Amino acid sequence: MSGILAGKRILVTGVITEASIAFHAAKLAQEEGAEVILTGFGRVSLVERIAKRLPKPAPVIELDVQNQEQLDGLADKVREHLGEGVGLDGVVHSIAFGPQGAFNFLEGTWEDVGTAVHVSAYSLKALTTACLPVMPRGGSVVGLTFDAQFAWPKYDWMGVAKAALESTSRYLARDLGEQNVRCNLVSAGPIKSMAAKSIPGFEELADVWNHRAPIGWDLTDPEPAGRGVVALLSDWFPRTTGEIVHVDGGVHMMGA
Repeated sequence: MSGILAGKRILVTGVITEASIAFHAAKLAQEEGAEVILTGFGRVSLVERIAKRLPKPAPVIELDVQNQEQLDGLADKVREHLGEGVGLDGVVHSIAFGPQGAFNFLEGTWEDVGTAVHVSAYSLKALTTACLPVMPRGGSVVGLTFDAQFAWPKYDWMGVAKAALESTSRYLARDLGEQNVRCNLVSAGPIKSMAAKSIPGFEELADVWNHRAPIGWDLTDPEPAGRGVVALLSDWFPRTTGEIVHVDGGVHMMGA
């Protein structure tokens, strides 16, 4: 099969619904020739159901990034599906969560904030290091962020968690470069996904894109961000690491 990911094996986290960027990344990866494995948290049967809507069947591994036992066993689970001696070429980190208290900056407790940072930022390091045993040739790690340069309406401690994610990606890029592992992020504009529903005031936040995206932005179309992920997974960025690629309609560069 031809395609920019022909022959590659990619682990994709965060597929919950067809509206997610992760689903479109997985779909496009398959269309570009990759073999895809998914991970699911909680209701794995739901992820398995969504997986059937991909162009090709994809196995699902249960993974809670706060569960060290599951992280420690991830490489073995991947080997079960790929076979001994066959490794991963790429990992997609599409994991973020903040308790409701994390969306109130002045009143957010450390319990809420700590959970947001653990699940949304530290997990990039935890997931990547868990996959290293099955990445002997190196590969590409791609995460998803929401531009942490600014204080967005309603985003509050999740914005801080995304800033931590962006910093984590840079340190991973620094420390894993000698193992031929690249680590980059796609900074996507807002998408009406399952995750968006958990953000109080999402509509106010997303409305910024209706007025400030010079090339336009469709809140219901995750494919452009998915394409960005697939491009970074490919060999077309062989010496790009620690980078943040904006797929946001250009909002990131617009002045006040």
